[in-house]
Amino acid sequence: MKFEDVLGHEHLKNHLIKSTDNGRISHAQLFVGKEGSGTLPMAIAYAQYILASSSENPEISDLKCEKLQHPDLHFAFPVATNDKIKSKPVSNNFLEDWRNFISKKPYANLFEWLQFIGVENKQGQIGVDEAEEIVKSLKLKSYEGGYKVMIIWMAEKMNSSAANKLLKLIEEPPEKTVFILITENEQQIITTIKSRCQLLQFPLLSEADITKGLIEKEGTDLPIAEQIASQAGGSFNKALHLLHNDNADEQFEQWFITWVRAAFKAKGNASVIQDLISWSETIAKSGRETQKRFLNYCLQFFRQAMLLNYNADALVYLQPKTNFQLEKFAPFIHGGNILDINTELNNAIYHIERNGNAKIILLDLSIKLTRLLHTKEA
Repeated sequence: MKFEDVLGHEHLKNHLIKSTDNGRISHAQLFVGKEGSGTLPMAIAYAQYILASSSENPEISDLKCEKLQHPDLHFAFPVATNDKIKSKPVSNNFLEDWRNFISKKPYANLFEWLQFIGVENKQGQIGVDEAEEIVKSLKLKSYEGGYKVMIIWMAEKMNSSAANKLLKLIEEPPEKTVFILITENEQQIITTIKSRCQLLQFPLLSEADITKGLIEKEGTDLPIAEQIASQAGGSFNKALHLLHNDNADEQFEQWFITWVRAAFKAKGNASVIQDLISWSETIAKSGRETQKRFLNYCLQFFRQAMLLNYNADALVYLQPKTNFQLEKFAPFIHGGNILDINTELNNAIYHIERNGNAKIILLDLSIKLTRLLHTKEA
C-alpha cells in the first residue's frame, strides 16, 4: 500500500516522507486515530516507503510490501484462541488471515477482525507470548540489510505483562528498527510506553476525502457518495458499512429503540422492569466485543439526538432505518443529562472489558437510564 492509496491526511504524508528522505526516522512512533481514520493504511504505506528507501531493489521491495510478505515487515495484533489455535495464540498463527483481511478491509475495526478469525465472542489481546515473539523476530538481522519495521495494531490491547516486556526494546531497539504502534485510545497505552514514542494524531477524515474514496475505491455515484460521507462521521469504515447496508447497525438500532422505550415507561411502572431485565439478558448473550460495539453505538445515538435538540442539523448524520423519529426523541437529550449518560455508558464499557457480569452491568445501566431520560434541563 502506497501513500497515494491512503485517503486524506496530506500533511501527515508529507511529514513522514520528508522525515524518511532526511534520515530522521523516529525509532518508535504512536499513530493515534479513531476507527476508520486510516491509521493502519498509513502505517503500512509508511513502512513500505521506509523499506523501499533502504533497499537495493525498491521495486521488488514494494511488491513484497503490497502483498504484506516483506521479510522485514512485521505485524502484531490482538488475537484469541479459536477452533484451530487452542492455546497461546500469537499473530504469526494468523498471518495468512491477516493478509487476506487487510487486502479487503484496510480501514476495518477490531470487531471485524475478530469476526474474521472466528473469535468475536472473545476479547482479543496482545499478550506476553506475543511480546516474546516480537523480541525474537527483531533480534534477527534485517533480511535485506536495511530497516526492520514492526507495526503493532490496536496497541491498547497489550496487557501489562506484554507492555513491560517490550518496554526496554521500544526504548532501545536494535539498529535500524522502527516501531509503529497504532491506537484508537492513547489513554489506554501505559505511560512508560507512550513517553518513548513520537506521537502523530490523525484527525477524522473530511467528507470530501470520504466522497473521493467511495467514488474511486467502490465506484459509487457522486450523489450517493456525498450523502454517505455526510453520515459517516469521519470514518471511511462507517461509510463502507452504510454503503453496503450493514446489518449489525440495523440490529443495534432495534436494540437501542427497545431499550429507550422501556426505560421511558419504567419510571413509576415497576412491571416494565421485567422488560429491561429481558433486554439485558438478550444483549448479554452476544459476545463482549459485540456488547462494547453496541454501547459505543448508543453513545453515538445519544450525541446525535443532543445535536438535533440544539439545532446543529448540519452535524446530524444519523438516519434511523425504522419508524423511530429522532426529532421526537431529541428533546429528552440535553445539557442536563448528556454528560451523565455518556459517563454511565463508558463505565459499562469499562466493566465489560474487564469481564464483569454483562447481565448485571446492562441492567444497572438500564435502571440508571430510566432516571436520566426524565431529568429536566436546567
